Amino acid sequence: MKKEQLVFYGIKAPSGHNSQPWKFFTGENYIEIYPDFNFALPVVDPEHRELYISLGCAGENICAAAAFFGYKAEWSLKTNPEGIHFIRIDLEEIATSSSKNIIKLIELRQSNRNYYNGKLIEDEQIEIIRKIPGEKNVNIHFYKKGTPGFNTISAFIQKGNAIQMSDNRFKDELLSWIRFNKKQVEKTRNGLTYKVMGSPSMPKMLGKLIVKSFLKPKKQNKSDLGKINSSSHFILLTTKTNSIAEWLALGFYLERVLLQLTEMGIANAYLNPPCEITTLADDLRKQLPIDNEFPTIIMRIGFVDKKTPYSPRRNIDQVSI
Repeated sequence: MKKEQLVFYGIKAPSGHNSQPWKFFTGENYIEIYPDFNFALPVVDPEHRELYISLGCAGENICAAAAFFGYKAEWSLKTNPEGIHFIRIDLEEIATSSSKNIIKLIELRQSNRNYYNGKLIEDEQIEIIRKIPGEKNVNIHFYKKGTPGFNTISAFIQKGNAIQMSDNRFKDELLSWIRFNKKQVEKTRNGLTYKVMGSPSMPKMLGKLIVKSFLKPKKQNKSDLGKINSSSHFILLTTKTNSIAEWLALGFYLERVLLQLTEMGIANAYLNPPCEITTLADDLRKQLPIDNEFPTIIMRIGFVDKKTPYSPRRNIDQVSI
């Protein structure tokens, strides 16, 4: 097996706006994952929290794929001479391999931003997710539709939309990551494609004008409320100290959760404004029984009747050092 095969599965990981903010270095018996700040989101993610979470997700994919191909993988947090934090995954060939077809799950995993069908997830299924092996100082919380916690998070999402959709810098950054036609998609191989957004192909300038007209607090909240009410639960992931080490660990754990959801046929989509806006995150810490931990990732989950188009990925040579 070539290490590049593992990188192929690493880049299948999710990232904010599908920005793919990573670089990979493959050694003889290890792989390193570095942040690529050229693909950072300075407005929505000024501390690079979601960026490092994405690196953790990529790392988990590599570790899971390595086990499938008969390798023991152990990850650690490193810092280079420039002070940049990165992930090192050491690989050791072993006699046995994972029997679970994790490769298929990695390729099938996707975010689904559409309306769900309203069916509730059974408690037994939630328990399966809850028992996924975790990471130190990372916790998971579930809020069923109709419960006080679910309603609290929904209200905070609406507050976050009101703030972000009134911020021209936020809207400009979002628009810069939307790919309005096939030519843009093929050129960049990243971003939010017109197919994923459920829009027809159109010229870039026209697309920006049309989409910007919808980026308003009331319109966004109307859309999100409909999608929230079609969902079964919110999942909230928290960290204890809000550190880079914990963001990376959360990414590893998040990807395990996402792959389990994929196996169970449960859809997910992110609704992170309450975590991205510091004042809202501070208030949410006080209002939810989460032991004053830091709200870091919010997802809605539920069932869908059909999948959404997959987001493109850059080629291995474009993300390799």
